[in-house]
Amino acid sequence: MLVHLHVKNLALIEEAEVDFEEGLNILTGETGAGKSILIGSVNLALGQKMPKGIIREGAVNALVELVFQVRPDTEEKLKELGIYPEDGQVIISRKITGSRSISKINGETCTASAIRKIAALLLDIHGQHEHQSLLYPEKQMEILDDYGQKEILPQKEKVKNLYQEYSQIKKELDSYQIDEEHRRREISFLEYEIQEILEAALKPKEDEELETAYRRLSNSKQITESLGIAYQLTGYEQEGGGQQVGRALQRLSQISGYDKGLEDLYSMLNDIDSLLNDFNREISSYLSEFVFSEEEFLQIETRLDLINHLKAKYGQTIPEILAYKEEKEKNLEKLVHFQEQKDALEKALSGKTAELKSACEELTKIRKNWAKELEKQIVLGLQDLNFLNVEFEICFQKKEQFTSQGTDQICFMISTNPGEPVRELSKVVSGGELSRIMLAIKTLMADKDDTETLIFDEIDTGISGRTAQKVAEKMSAIGRSRQVLCITHLPQIASQANAHYLIEKNVENMETSTSIRALSYTESVEELARMLGGVKITQAVLENAAEMKDLAQQQKNTRVK
Repeated sequence: MLVHLHVKNLALIEEAEVDFEEGLNILTGETGAGKSILIGSVNLALGQKMPKGIIREGAVNALVELVFQVRPDTEEKLKELGIYPEDGQVIISRKITGSRSISKINGETCTASAIRKIAALLLDIHGQHEHQSLLYPEKQMEILDDYGQKEILPQKEKVKNLYQEYSQIKKELDSYQIDEEHRRREISFLEYEIQEILEAALKPKEDEELETAYRRLSNSKQITESLGIAYQLTGYEQEGGGQQVGRALQRLSQISGYDKGLEDLYSMLNDIDSLLNDFNREISSYLSEFVFSEEEFLQIETRLDLINHLKAKYGQTIPEILAYKEEKEKNLEKLVHFQEQKDALEKALSGKTAELKSACEELTKIRKNWAKELEKQIVLGLQDLNFLNVEFEICFQKKEQFTSQGTDQICFMISTNPGEPVRELSKVVSGGELSRIMLAIKTLMADKDDTETLIFDEIDTGISGRTAQKVAEKMSAIGRSRQVLCITHLPQIASQANAHYLIEKNVENMETSTSIRALSYTESVEELARMLGGVKITQAVLENAAEMKDLAQQQKNTRVK
């Protein structure tokens, strides 16, 4: 569960810290006080995209830090993702500076996508407008698949894999949809390209070797002239370097016996003389073997022109040209044996279609079984939320085309009045009814997934009176098995709080800031009175608020017994 929240320099929040409790945690406050900002900070820490201007005016950076205390089963799941809680705690933080942010888990930097994966194990956030997603068939399918995931997901994965194989065969078969004339032209062209490369008889690194030889021969005059001069300057004739070193060596030989240091000098110069002698022999050998051949030069030039011509058409390197040839040979083989391969693909597609169809039908069967169970559970949940004569059905239709999700298209159908037929959600329910339906589903899915923390941001939209009381009781019931954080404007829900927090907007020195604090019993009653009575809080309103809170506590005690 979420045990601690620390927010600094985020929007209207200068700095806020709050410790949350087990059970139902209620957050209330005036409209515009910053309640949604607080929940938004949780979303931000868990990897949500950062909105512009989120850093508080005048601040350099912003920080959000969440501390979770996790159960042993959740701890094991986190370890599978490479996260190792310390004393059962996971600390997630996000520091925002300008357009950049750094996210950390237990002090180690990680990506936002990694945090989002982890967040799914820790909590589920239901935003103000999320219930509208219930109107979309994709969301409805997601709910059903998640509900029956134990059986549905393995079959769904099988369908996905078969669909990928089916699509690949179909794509390949589509490439065979050409007429005979086009096929003959393509064969002729491919044969020409392949033959042109084959006749060249290319060898690996041949172009590099030819370019080296070409550079050598095209610069033969400069090479021979420069080597000749170097030979003269370092040789043993006409005052060359070799001759000079020889003289110096003779002089040192006369005195080398007089001192150990002179012997070393003589030895060094002797080595130089040997190296210079070897150098001159190598130059002489190179010059004697180096012969410019006009015929050889023209052959190399012609060969390079051919290779460069092929490079311009088929690839930048010889390996690329050869790879191009192999690809075209495959295409040629395909066109030569066109009908045989087309027939084989059609046969393979027929077999894969039958296999995919069978898998989709099995997936539909599994989904329908779980849909019946889901229908019953949603009806029970809706009855708890003051839908007295509700009917709920999940209608199945078959798509004309295969998809990676199967061939099912589902639609949530409901009737909230006796005698009326079930109709699509979008055509029946109001905003308040839709939020209650989502609450019922969220409660149901939380039981299924065993989510540790549920966060509801104004789930009470569009409800009041007896319905509000039913929702309040439902929230309290959820709070007995898991942690719930709920932002609400309804005193009926707020009265059920195990822990009550007030979010306030304060103005000081022309600066506006939002703060949050836990309320005592007396303060909670006063806040309930504000929610009940508005601007003027009379003694009667206070007494009503206290009675509401005490009755809620009595109901809890009765349920516990």
